[in-house]
Formats: sequence, structure tokens, C-alpha cells
Amino acid sequence: MNTVIKRHTLSVLVENAAGVLSQVSRLFSRKGYNIESLAVGTTDDPEVSRITIEVLCGDQQIDQIINQLRKQISVYSVRLLPPASSIRRELCLIKVKAEDREVRNEVIQIANIFRANIIDVSPKSLTLAVIGQESKDDALEGLLSEFGILELVRTGMVALERGEATISNNANNKETGEFDLGKNIL
Repeated sequence: MNTVIKRHTLSVLVENAAGVLSQVSRLFSRKGYNIESLAVGTTDDPEVSRITIEVLCGDQQIDQIINQLRKQISVYSVRLLPPASSIRRELCLIKVKAEDREVRNEVIQIANIFRANIIDVSPKSLTLAVIGQESKDDALEGLLSEFGILELVRTGMVALERGEATISNNANNKETGEFDLGKNIL
């Protein structure tokens, strides 16, 4: 049986405490999976962080990862985000050589086409910020590479389900009695 490898996006609510991210990422390395993208930040509750993880693996492997994540004490909820019903975005910052007016104008025109913002201007460079899907960021990077990219950084994907569905109303969450957050997020 051939396993079809594809990109899976997981949204994970965890306790906002030291060492939790390390525990979660170790689970992936123990299983031999490379994390393609990882973004972490607090939620509206400062006691809870959301981790967005993208991993390439088969359906059977992602089910195993989800089950292992749910066993972690510091993990409150795990949700696999289907591509058709989720919104995925990343922030990309690109610093480009722009040593003369003509180059600067071309870079600004490209930035406008991609709805990127110029966030820093110096005599010899422009720094752009763009938010979008990987394909948009890749296309902008490709066009700007002919001018000379001085630096580039990407945040990794963040994702949410479309519509009213939330990770908090996931039927597969841990029972509320297992932990006390001061809020009933589950």
C-alpha cells in the first residue's frame, strides 16, 4: 500500500507555559516527521497559546500525531484544518536592493501589485511586508530576486477555520474538568 504524502495543517491550543513548545515539537521529531511550518502566539486568553503546525505525512500518520498530541497534559485541543474550509496566511518580510530611483520605482510598482507594504526605506534598500499564501509570497520573492534580495524572513503559516467553526467547539477536545483555565474555552 502506497502512502500519499500531503501537507496537513494542525491547530493546537496549549497551556502558555515554558517548555510546552519543546514538548510538542519533540513529539514530531520522535516520530521522524519534519515540521514544515510552525507559528506560535497567545490567544485572547493569556493563559492559552495557539500553535499552528504544518507537516508533510500520510493520513494514517497525521491521525497518529493528533492522538499523541491529545495525550499531552499541556495540550487542550487539537484540530486538523481541512484546506477547503480554512484560511492560511503567512507574513513575509523582504529587504531588496534599491540603489537608484528607477529601481526603487519598479520595486514599489511590484509591491503595489502584490498589495505589499513598504515598511522601511533607506538610501540603498527597501523593505516590504506581504501577507498571503505561499504561492503569493513565492511569486513576489521571484520577481524581487532580480533586484537582489538582501534579507528575507517568513513567519510560517497561521490558520483558522472559515465560518463559525472554532477549535473551542471541537467535539474531540479534552473534557473541561481535566484542567482549569478560568475560562470555559472548550
